Amino acid sequence: MLTGFLIASAIIIAFAICTDRRADLREAEIEARYPPTGQMVKVDGRMVHVIVRGAGPDLVLIHGAGSNARDMALALADCLEDRYRLFIPDRPGHGWTDREPALKGAFNTQAESPADQAALLAAAVKQLGATNPIVAGHSFGGAVAMAWALDHPHAATVIISGVTLPWPGEVNVTYRLLGSSVGSAIIAPVATAFITKDYVRSAANGTFTPQSAPETYYETAGIPLAIRTASLRANNQQVNTLRPYIVEQSKRYDTITTPIEIVHGTNDTTVFASIHAEPLAARMDNVHFTPLPGLGHMPHYVVPDGVTAAIDRAAARAGLR
Repeated sequence: MLTGFLIASAIIIAFAICTDRRADLREAEIEARYPPTGQMVKVDGRMVHVIVRGAGPDLVLIHGAGSNARDMALALADCLEDRYRLFIPDRPGHGWTDREPALKGAFNTQAESPADQAALLAAAVKQLGATNPIVAGHSFGGAVAMAWALDHPHAATVIISGVTLPWPGEVNVTYRLLGSSVGSAIIAPVATAFITKDYVRSAANGTFTPQSAPETYYETAGIPLAIRTASLRANNQQVNTLRPYIVEQSKRYDTITTPIEIVHGTNDTTVFASIHAEPLAARMDNVHFTPLPGLGHMPHYVVPDGVTAAIDRAAARAGLR
């Protein structure tokens, strides 16, 4: 029995060492291929990565879950930089922005709230010269944009297929598993080491359903950055802990008096318009909601003109255009 135990222990240790080594090599390869493309700003000892482009009224674009600043830049920067000064940050734990140090432990299950993320990003873009910006957020970024509207200077808010209100039930089991202490400590590094490119590409492309992703989306949006161990932990913990924060912050939405524009696909099965966009528009007089018939979760890629039109409307309503 002792011999069997020792052999089993040796196999487990060898697998753990192999996994760590393979994960480290893969992360190094990913980071070499997708370096920061913007500016690094220090906020309270943490580095925040922000892409800055264009000229005009200030506009912040906040990405969703499992993504990074490249995603929003790829979809919208070319459409907007001729008339806005764009600030496109990586959210905490994504791309090249640091997480809160206390949340970096392997067995941690907690995450920055949308309010915490908004505070960090607001401080970062302020250092770069942004004043009273329009703030647009996609998906999870919509929750951050609404938190920003509650607590920080802004001219208007644009929600693109965004999470804004509490939803029934639980998040996907994958988020719950990887957001747990065991999943964070054990499964995340194994995923980094062994998950295949085809699987990640398929999962990323699936967010476009029922439309299709651009041919080069996986590479040009820097999706591989999301499979680094720290990013997997951050993403899953943020999604897994999001609902209680949404419950609390949504109680304060009626205090927002600035313009809010919402665009949301009617066939979005990732974030349902019937749960988020429609009831929020019915509740608040300052919300203008534009449903996008037949569209899924990625309208900023599929109909960028529709999204930029919402941003232009927000700017006009705020007196910036």
